Amino acid sequence: MDFELILFFLFVISGFFWIAEFFYLKKYKTAEGARPLWLDYTAGLFPVILVVFIIRSFVIEPFNIPSGSMIPTLRIGDLILVNKYEYGIRFPILHKELIKTGRPKRGDIAVFRYPEDDSLDYIKRVVGLPGDKLTYKGKQLSINGKIIEKKRISNYLDSSTSKVSQRFSQKLGIKNFEILNSEENVGMFLVESLFINNYCKIEDAGLSCIIPEKSYFVMGDNRDNSSDSRFWGFVPEENLVGRAFLVWFNLGDILDGRIDRLGYME
Repeated sequence: MDFELILFFLFVISGFFWIAEFFYLKKYKTAEGARPLWLDYTAGLFPVILVVFIIRSFVIEPFNIPSGSMIPTLRIGDLILVNKYEYGIRFPILHKELIKTGRPKRGDIAVFRYPEDDSLDYIKRVVGLPGDKLTYKGKQLSINGKIIEKKRISNYLDSSTSKVSQRFSQKLGIKNFEILNSEENVGMFLVESLFINNYCKIEDAGLSCIIPEKSYFVMGDNRDNSSDSRFWGFVPEENLVGRAFLVWFNLGDILDGRIDRLGYME
C-alpha cells in the first residue's frame, strides 16, 4: 500500500471522528475538556493530517531519486520537491484532473506514473511535445527538423560503475542542462508499443516519431543508461504528476562534504 493511499485513509478516518466529536462524542471529554487517548489520536490529529493531505496532494510532494538515469542533473539519493499543481490539479488516488492549470514545457524535469505500471513513479526530462516530429539517430536529437546542439564539456566518471562518459551541455526551450553520452555505446531502442498506429519507425539505425496528442516523449539526461520513451513509449497526459524543481537533501553529498547542489533549482 503506497503512502498516498495510507494518507487518504488517515484523512477520512480522522475526519470522521473529528465530525463525530463535534456532534456526538463531546460527552467522552473530561470536565476540563481533555480528550480520551483514542479520540486524541483520531479527531485530535485531523487538523495536522488535513494540512499534510492538502499540501502533498495539490501543492508540493517530496520524492527520492532511486536510479542514475538523470545523472548528472539528479543523483541517486537526491531528495527533491515536485510542484503538484503546475500540470493540472488532480483528485488524489483517482488522478482525475479537476482544474487545468498548465502542461509540461520542453526541457522540464517531470515526474509521472510509469505507463506500463502506474503504481511506479518515474522522473525524466520532457523532450518532445504533442505534435512534434522527433528523431534520435547517432546520439543526435532533432525536433521538428532542427538539430538540438550539444557542446562537449568534459568526461564524467561514474564512481559506482567506473565507466567514463562524455559530458555535454544542451538546451531545450529555455532550459540549459547537462547530459551524458558516449559514442562507444550503441543506441538500442524499439518496443512494440512505440509502433502502434505508426507513430514511430526505425530510420538509419535510429528512431523517428510523431508524438500523438496528449502525449509526451521523455528521456533521461544519462542518455545511454535510461529506460525512457525510446524503450517503452510515450507518457500520456493523464499520467503526469508534477514538475521537479528543487534538490533539498542528499545524505551522500553531505557526508562527502559536497553541499553545493543542495537548494539547486531546476
